[in-house]
Amino acid sequence: MEAVNNGKGKVFFLYGYGGTGKTFVWKTLAAAIRSKGKIVITVASSGITSLLLPGGRTAHSRFAIPPNLDEFSTCNIKQGSALAELIIKTRLIIWDEAPMVNKHCIEALDRTMRNILRFSNLNSQNQPFGGKTIVFGGNFWQILPVIPKGSRQDIVHATINSSYIWKSYKLLTLSKNMRLKATHDDEKIEDLREFAEWIRKIGVGNYDTQKDGVNKVKIPDDIMIKDWDDPIVAICKAIYPDLFDGTNYLSNIQDRAILAPTLHIVDEINNYMMSLNQTEAQTFYSSDKACETEPANDISASIHTPEFLNTIKCSLVPNHELTLKVGTPIMLLRNIDHSVGLCNGTRLVITKLGKHVLEARSLSGANSGQKVFIPRMTLTPSDHMIPFKFQRRQIPIMVSYAMTINKSKKSLSKVGLILKKPVFIHGQLYVAVSRVTNRAGLKILICHAENNCTEMDNVVYKEVFRNVG
Repeated sequence: MEAVNNGKGKVFFLYGYGGTGKTFVWKTLAAAIRSKGKIVITVASSGITSLLLPGGRTAHSRFAIPPNLDEFSTCNIKQGSALAELIIKTRLIIWDEAPMVNKHCIEALDRTMRNILRFSNLNSQNQPFGGKTIVFGGNFWQILPVIPKGSRQDIVHATINSSYIWKSYKLLTLSKNMRLKATHDDEKIEDLREFAEWIRKIGVGNYDTQKDGVNKVKIPDDIMIKDWDDPIVAICKAIYPDLFDGTNYLSNIQDRAILAPTLHIVDEINNYMMSLNQTEAQTFYSSDKACETEPANDISASIHTPEFLNTIKCSLVPNHELTLKVGTPIMLLRNIDHSVGLCNGTRLVITKLGKHVLEARSLSGANSGQKVFIPRMTLTPSDHMIPFKFQRRQIPIMVSYAMTINKSKKSLSKVGLILKKPVFIHGQLYVAVSRVTNRAGLKILICHAENNCTEMDNVVYKEVFRNVG
């Protein structure tokens, strides 16, 4: 607050794990400054998290950050534009979940702000973020920036505390689990404390290290599922027991999900759960074509046929073929309307199937129960692993009885974790087990080892904790 009031600018990093009250701090800071008529920009690295912030947006959309970055990139903000003027007048920027993004995103904003503010602050080129006060927040126990086919060193090098800006940060730490204060029942407090400590040890890797940052974590008996004969059926019955007796699909899927490390297992679970729903199915097919910017010659035309494009599966783009039923939970893959909570990662349940549009009901958040319509959209994958550009016109959703650990951004009342393969990247196990707020809501099934296995792998890159206390 002192840095905001004197206008000299400062950079902070608020470090705290889940339940320590980061969101409360963001809301309090924003309210205190906005109540004086000053401007605060609140952003987060993911769409779901941005919905928790007052006036929140994703960092990429708010600051026009390009999808593919390097160490020389800048944001697409022109001097004199409305966005540039907004940044000049802003007194504080809050950026939640900063460790999840590549450091190049934050460095691009730094370079852009130094340039934009050079007319209002003659010393902006020598000050981080042009002399504006900015507060980053997050938890290094979570999944770090995703680097396609990147090594451990590549991922660690891409984190925010490997950036040249890190030396300018003032580190602040939240260390008390405020969820323990939410109940006065001594027995419940002790149970919550034990569960929180178990999660904390997973987050920091406080178990006997085997090799290459892999730990072995003992699964408590009350959390472990021991039915190894048919793991898909076992995990589904544990999380969705009422859907096996024909109970109304539209009312019994809120705040629960099955998590898995890979998309292949997610598809298996979603297909099985869809088969239990006896309502009529409808299949939506996409319309795919190569972008007009691609070279129009006979060779490319023979390769980039619609049939070939239909086979492509990539992140943030729906599949060519979507088979859906009324009562199916779905997840949005694109930001549609942030003001009503429709962003990448929002979960809904289908209430009606049209020919070109879906009717769905939001499952959680401030807009829970609200009816929305989801149309087909023309999407262009930004995955630089695909050596050409193409467009897919499809409804931007995926079925969401199960989802990958990386896609789970929100706390749930009931979570099932199925490990047909071990977790393979830093923070995956921590994210999976921390999606629930009490141990009664968590079930874990291991089926990649012998049947009597009671331990699971935990990958922690301890070098990423340097300079963060």
